[in-house]
Amino acid sequence: NAFSTQGVAHHYRLIGLDSIGGFGETDTVPLRHGLQSRVDHAAAFADALCLDRFTIMGNSQGAWCAARYAMSYPERVEKVVLLSSITIGGALRLKAPRGEGHKLLSSYNGTRESMVRLMQGLAARPEVITDALVDLRQTAATRPGAMEAFAASEKSIAAVRTDPLATALFDMRESLPALAKKIPTIFIWGENDIFAAPSHGREVEALLPDIKFHWVKNAGHQVQTDQPEIVAEIVANLIK
Repeated sequence: NAFSTQGVAHHYRLIGLDSIGGFGETDTVPLRHGLQSRVDHAAAFADALCLDRFTIMGNSQGAWCAARYAMSYPERVEKVVLLSSITIGGALRLKAPRGEGHKLLSSYNGTRESMVRLMQGLAARPEVITDALVDLRQTAATRPGAMEAFAASEKSIAAVRTDPLATALFDMRESLPALAKKIPTIFIWGENDIFAAPSHGREVEALLPDIKFHWVKNAGHQVQTDQPEIVAEIVANLIK
């Protein structure tokens, strides 16, 4: 993608991991233990590829997973890059209103038209949502078992609202500030995000004084898609 070709890939090896739970081309296995299942998947993946030390990066729910992986395996993580995430906000016990972005996500019904609407909501620049990108996402989302795995995974993720143990494991009020003191960590947030509102991001920023926040103009929830050159430069400056 555009991000991987802008500076970073010329000097570093980049690996994009599909997620269990109905995403990409990974087997359509639902999450059994909420977002922790994605952390376990990433850990198994890193072991399989014999990755000793690396920088980990995650967007949205993936930001929580990236942070949790770093907390679990700090000896293997050099730097942490987090992007626009109300999931992190929730783990800090902040309340985020469900906005237009969540309506778009819940309205996806398997049709290409609803995928177009969803992806246009994820980005602030319509021109970055190409037909090829829509087709790629639509094909992945409608594979046999993918939508069922996604629905089951969402129920598992929601367990943090009702299960005290799941809630305790999800919480990052103490662990994320502690992580930032141990491993260099940054946050990148799009100023036009309709899924994770910038106002919510500012609340997150106030609770994490040891994490440098980068606010990117003309960028939505997938800031790396809207502004790949800017994100690539931020990441390259962090890891070089």
